[in-house]
Amino acid sequence: MKVFAISDLHLSFAVEKPMDIFGDGWQNHFARVSEDWRARVEDEDLVLLGGDMSWGMNIEEAAPDYAAVAALPGKKVVVKGNHDLYWSSLAKMTSAFPGFGFVQNNCLKYGNYIIAGTRGWTPPSDGSDEHDGKIYRRELLRLELSLSCAEKMRSDGDTVIAVLHYPPFDAKYGDSEVTALIEKYGVKTVTYGHLHGKNARVTPEIVKNGVKYFLTSCDLTDNKLVRLF
Repeated sequence: MKVFAISDLHLSFAVEKPMDIFGDGWQNHFARVSEDWRARVEDEDLVLLGGDMSWGMNIEEAAPDYAAVAALPGKKVVVKGNHDLYWSSLAKMTSAFPGFGFVQNNCLKYGNYIIAGTRGWTPPSDGSDEHDGKIYRRELLRLELSLSCAEKMRSDGDTVIAVLHYPPFDAKYGDSEVTALIEKYGVKTVTYGHLHGKNARVTPEIVKNGVKYFLTSCDLTDNKLVRLF
């Protein structure tokens, strides 16, 4: 089993939200993602989708976007992004989009790989309001629930992968409460997205305190999947 990751597809088959207004990197971006995906992924492989899948405002509007991804090979696991406004309860998501795995306060196992994670949020700063602080703390709780699930499920030979939407650190890759949780639970592989554009930090992979962090925003990976294992 090969393991790949990509995030921030921002699909909009049912709504008018063209991404090419954000630059040439978004021209026919899903066709380019699909071409790379079909060339490299087989049905037994695993693809981790790190949020911002669809611009749909509800499950009905998101359905064509999920159908397009479902038509591609491999097993798919999704975490929520900040623009995934259609996202509902875990039960409703699983019912609406059979064939996808969803990580929300839980973890999922495929072969010897256990997938944990959460959306995350921007860490509080001097300019943050109380609302942002509450969301950030709630996301920390969700991440720990998911990592705790993975720890209980983990057996010898298993690999835990944490899938996040928001970056787990600041622009200088400093330590954070998120990286502390990742290290506490012994996770060695983490993916994240959310960042876009030519001015975004684009280090594809960094190693921090023994943990590998992979940036997976599709426009920053040239619309190619990132191979993790």
